[in-house]
Amino acid sequence: MNNTNSTARPRARGSRAALATGALLALLAVGGCGAGDSSSSDSSAAGLNAPAGDNKPAGERAGAGRAADGAKSDGGASAAPKARASATHVIRTATLSVEVESVPKAVAAARGATEDSGGLVANETTERVDDTHEVSHLVLRVPQDRYQAVLRELAGSGKLLSRSSNAKDVTDQVVDVESRIATQRASVARVRELMDQAGKLSDVVTLEGELSSRQAALESLLAQQASLEDRTSLATITLDLNEPEGPAGKADDEGPGFLDALGGGWDAFVTMLRWIAMAIGAAAPFLAVAAVLLLVWRRVRALRARRSAPSGPARPVPAAAPETESAPAP
Repeated sequence: MNNTNSTARPRARGSRAALATGALLALLAVGGCGAGDSSSSDSSAAGLNAPAGDNKPAGERAGAGRAADGAKSDGGASAAPKARASATHVIRTATLSVEVESVPKAVAAARGATEDSGGLVANETTERVDDTHEVSHLVLRVPQDRYQAVLRELAGSGKLLSRSSNAKDVTDQVVDVESRIATQRASVARVRELMDQAGKLSDVVTLEGELSSRQAALESLLAQQASLEDRTSLATITLDLNEPEGPAGKADDEGPGFLDALGGGWDAFVTMLRWIAMAIGAAAPFLAVAAVLLLVWRRVRALRARRSAPSGPARPVPAAAPETESAPAP
């Protein structure tokens, strides 16, 4: 009788070890985020936590786990419409192009309106086209409840050239990400429980790799949730500011004055001198070559004149006899 009990105990321990190993393989075979992962992991945990005297087949325990998961999923499905009805998540964006008298003043006003509403200036770029013309590009983030008020204030800061707005409802996406985060957290917790119950080193190593991958998936979902929360809590307004082409406050029918004519004449004079200098610079190499050739030609001519001159002394030229005046006839 004692021999029978001693042989039955190792068999019972062997069956429990085989059941735990099968539960571990079932957990690692399914994904961490789907519904199948939840049911398989719960049934595996149920198999591991089953008491020694429990002689129910593994199929019955797995069926009980799936029933419990079905009840949980029904509860989650009934809670999802409540979440959708209680809160609506919308991403709002707008683009404005406004012509203003002074870009620096308009930029300061837009920055003040944004900060007063509790928002922030995400990006600002100002460029000077010429000495009297500037353009500015602003990206503003404002709270959703002050979005329309800030938009009206910015549109009324000058002459509105263009305006476009967009609203995208992402409530379903937000609810889906929240549900996946909850499922992934439960999956991570179950893997940690199995690590505490694992007795073999190989099982611990396998569970550590599974835990690492599931934690990485959880962190990715948390990043998506943070991005959605940022875009739904703060609306984005892109504002383009520019000044009119002509100088402000000057009539178009006014003719040029004396100073304008003097400035134009001076510009023409400087331009003429510049062109003359450019012409001289372009002709300088040719003038230098011409000067050298002229010098050589004169030198050769002088040598030829010396060679053609007589070598003896020059003969004196006889002086002409003076003409005598004829005496007047008596």
